[in-house]
Amino acid sequence: MKLSGLDYFELSSHFSYNECMVQQSAREFVDNDILPIIDEHFERGTFPDDLIPKFAEMGYFGINLPKEDGCGGLNNIIYGLVCQELERGDSGVRSFISVQNSLVMYPIYAYGSDAQKKKWLPLLASGESIGCFGLTEPDHGSDPGSMKTSAKKVDGGYILNGAKMWITNGKCADISIV
Repeated sequence: MKLSGLDYFELSSHFSYNECMVQQSAREFVDNDILPIIDEHFERGTFPDDLIPKFAEMGYFGINLPKEDGCGGLNNIIYGLVCQELERGDSGVRSFISVQNSLVMYPIYAYGSDAQKKKWLPLLASGESIGCFGLTEPDHGSDPGSMKTSAKKVDGGYILNGAKMWITNGKCADISIV
């Protein structure tokens, strides 16, 4: 199957049928659900929150994490193709989804306890919960080697001390990865 769009380098000839189908589905989603409304959101400085359940329904949250964890179980090529199509529609939408996937869900999947995985991955995959990732600091930007934020272990958890800014998904997050 060939993507119905420009493909100057014929990259789609290297994709499986399933990869092309998911890319085409994402392209149609962008054309039908994002492009018609995104200019108005840009002008108002808002995010299309009403699309969050649709992102979940399309399987975009946790798309490349295992099905056993309540996620999509698809490959990284498909994740990349979906992100490419979403970026075509709006960079902010793509950022929203890639933060949820790569900076929140993946660290929980790779480094979280079994209890954290069991609790958070299904909630994040369904869009019931949204996550954010706190990296950027006022005096050091996104340079992790210069960060001043610290975590101190105390009875019952940790005390975080520091400042973060420009946190994608921060205004609506239920969980923060810092």
